[in-house]
Amino acid sequence: MQCDYFDAHQCRSCALMGVSYAVQLADKQRHCAAMLSAVAPEVSWLDAFASPESGFRNKAKLVVGGEQGAVTLGILDASGRGVDLRDCGLYEPGLHELVPRLADLVDELGLEPYDVPSRRGELKHLIVTHSPAGAVMLRFVVRSQKQLALLRSRLTVVRERVPEAAVVSVNLQPEHKAVLEGDTELVLTDAHVLPMEVNGITLGLRPNSFFQTNTVVAAGLYRQAQQWFSSVQPRQVLDLYCGVGGFALHAAVLGDGGPAEVVGIEVSPEAVASAEHTAEALRAHRRGMPPTTFRVGDATDVAALDLLEAGSLVVVNPPRRGIGSDLAGWLEVSGAAHVVYSSCNVESLARDLALLPTYTARSARLFDMFPQTRHHEVMVLLERVGSQQHSAATESRS
Repeated sequence: MQCDYFDAHQCRSCALMGVSYAVQLADKQRHCAAMLSAVAPEVSWLDAFASPESGFRNKAKLVVGGEQGAVTLGILDASGRGVDLRDCGLYEPGLHELVPRLADLVDELGLEPYDVPSRRGELKHLIVTHSPAGAVMLRFVVRSQKQLALLRSRLTVVRERVPEAAVVSVNLQPEHKAVLEGDTELVLTDAHVLPMEVNGITLGLRPNSFFQTNTVVAAGLYRQAQQWFSSVQPRQVLDLYCGVGGFALHAAVLGDGGPAEVVGIEVSPEAVASAEHTAEALRAHRRGMPPTTFRVGDATDVAALDLLEAGSLVVVNPPRRGIGSDLAGWLEVSGAAHVVYSSCNVESLARDLALLPTYTARSARLFDMFPQTRHHEVMVLLERVGSQQHSAATESRS
């Protein structure tokens, strides 16, 4: 991938820019395998799931800088001034073409960029999510409600300039610190949900819902998990840190041989509302779908919920810090025959696997969510030692 911004030292976020993609992928695979070698000596590594080298990001987190009528969209430099990256090659088609139009829109509306050094101004960020169907969620992150009335009154202009914007909202972030968004979200459009189709399942994203930034690789991640679900045929699937329900819903649509019950736990009420929205839509069109429920809660408190049946499968997709000793301890004494662990940090994954001695890592796969960087996603299928549910079919069907 060629990037003029990188070559000009305007943006160095993509630390592996200039390294051939084949080398990037091989290096990540070697690093992850080495990190897990001591705690998962018998694991079988599947071929890495590659991403497009460029044009893969479905989400743009754009810092607004510059001056009123001459804004920059991109990042801040070391002095806190805006660096314009509106032609960044990471954004997928559709989103890439939209970013320059958003800069023009901000200028046309007369929105005042927030100036970090002087702590003056209003508009801090634009957060844009692009769906495979071409629809967009557009979020204006502002310092206060001063420009809320302006945005409400000019919503028609926003929709005319960005006709693909299905959801438009204002997020209030009043603090002067490196925080992308605040707790208060005000949706300006009638629609509150962005449809995001993945493997034939239309996930409903709300403004504060988390979704992987690489749709192609996320789809591959969910397909792999679904194959593992099918191969071990659990009685129940419990999806912790479930977000908008990607793993849980892929289990729920398996049909014959799928689980009899699916439960998702997530701390974000917005994400749970999104997951419930999708599950309700699926029930209307899929007969025989098992009971599928989502609950607001902290995944680390799941032991108190007494949800798990013997012979079940637990999915964990934690933040970078991993699941930690409490949740690992609960898994150790639970009835879960299998665990699918999806991790964005192989170091914390290795620590957690060491806390799960009654499980054996059977299969693992690298998913390259973030080309041009050293970041990675690794998913591992764990089986409880002595479980009678595992068979050689696990690998052959993966």
